[in-house]
Amino acid sequence: MKLFYIIGLVLLVGALDACWPNANKEEGKRNSLPNIVFILADDLGYHDLSITGSQFYETPNIDKLAQQSVAFSQGYATCQVCSPSRASIMSGKFPTRHGITDWIGAKSDTSWRERKRYTLLLPAQYRHQLPRKYTTLPEALRATGYTNFFAGKWHLGGENSLPEDHGFDINKGGWERGSPKGGYFSPFENPKLADSIPGENL
Repeated sequence: MKLFYIIGLVLLVGALDACWPNANKEEGKRNSLPNIVFILADDLGYHDLSITGSQFYETPNIDKLAQQSVAFSQGYATCQVCSPSRASIMSGKFPTRHGITDWIGAKSDTSWRERKRYTLLLPAQYRHQLPRKYTTLPEALRATGYTNFFAGKWHLGGENSLPEDHGFDINKGGWERGSPKGGYFSPFENPKLADSIPGENL
């Protein structure tokens, strides 16, 4: 699976740097840090954007962003499903190293049979949260003076393994679930996302 510069995890690293008080004590250093916006989208094919050749989807805003940015066109995901790929981006390690080898919540070992699947080989057990022992990308950026903002899908563990446990200063919507529990309209039933307007669309 190709991993394009648009890869629903939105990782905005440093976008709030200029307006966040105490984010950086040295004014000169703050101004020298470039803002980084990293967008990660599940199930986005390489040719699903008009800038990558889509004749069906119109993506003018993403196209404009890409034309003003660095676009990586030869990247590859470490796994074909979300949680392992996200864990690899956060940790810089392959799934076999960080231990998240399937989407968190997938059945493994003998619980596979609960789905009435009787293959001879059972899916291996895997970690259900991102290990704290690894230095994550936002933790490394924070050490250099960045303020890190996260919004969207996390799906790398629950309590003690949420975005704020792995280097993000602000978290909007990232929690243990891989999809909106309450759906795409408010009430979202997400402890990390406040409901403001009834029926509001994510």
